Amino acid sequence: QVQLVESGGGLVQPGGSLRLSCAASGIIFSPNVMGWYRQTPGKQRELVATIISAGTTNYADSVKGRFTISRDNAKNTVYLQMNSLKPEDTAVYYCNFRRYSTVYWGQGTQVTVSS
Repeated sequence: QVQLVESGGGLVQPGGSLRLSCAASGIIFSPNVMGWYRQTPGKQRELVATIISAGTTNYADSVKGRFTISRDNAKNTVYLQMNSLKPEDTAVYYCNFRRYSTVYWGQGTQVTVSS
């Protein structure tokens, strides 16, 4: 079992920055994939970015060049640095941990981009 605890969400003005963190605890084996997804009311949860334990990253086109995902394997923590935020980035952001067919989700953290 893996538990995920997110932090770092909040309210920010357009053009601002936020950094999300997600700490994983429990029995954690490699290789694995950690990532961030987001969801707005009435829409499906969508991929934001993922990073495998070896470091390879993947981004949604909508965030490329603005968001950076990173991880600290010693701390079992994944980060999402979000710069140049736009109102359309407003969503609940969920941390995700995946190892083969086993998937875990965090509880979600709200990010609101508004003036």
